[in-house]
Amino acid sequence: MKKEDYARIFLESHPGFFEGKELKDFPEGRVCEEMFLPLEQYDETALSIPIPEGVTIGYYDGDREVLLAAADEVVPGWSGFFKKGDPVFCAMVHGQLASFCLLEDMGQYTIDGKRIKVGGPGCVGTLPKFRRQGIGLAMIQKATGILKNQGYDYSYIHYTGVAPWYAKLGYVTQLKWDKNGIL
Repeated sequence: MKKEDYARIFLESHPGFFEGKELKDFPEGRVCEEMFLPLEQYDETALSIPIPEGVTIGYYDGDREVLLAAADEVVPGWSGFFKKGDPVFCAMVHGQLASFCLLEDMGQYTIDGKRIKVGGPGCVGTLPKFRRQGIGLAMIQKATGILKNQGYDYSYIHYTGVAPWYAKLGYVTQLKWDKNGIL
């Protein structure tokens, strides 16, 4: 795909993004990235991301209030993005929620005459006491594999400031933006 294709996917999957109230108070000079990973080349088994002892990874089926409180602990206000019935993927440490993300369908697009399906992990967060242990990265590794198995062509990371972290799994920055638009 070309840069224009990535830009089109970004703008179509997030209509009105740069006019939204969220960016009104966005710090001047802060740059975020949009990252993509072609899933045809993704091989989860080729990566050596260890799962720490006591960690289980799978779909969240716990108490919704616990999930919402965790989301708001990671980023205040994030609980509003977790709608009832949305697929939430998570990592648990000895039964306690440690890391989470939404598994999002970001639509289908025609690129160079080919129909592609785009999905991705969204609202990725790890509770502070579980950070820097590899739990979140192991969870995203598994989530990316699920997207591939569900027939998505690309996994898409929207609105990140931690691109080097996702790059460990093969995600590549395709666009950068600030409060004024795509750079």
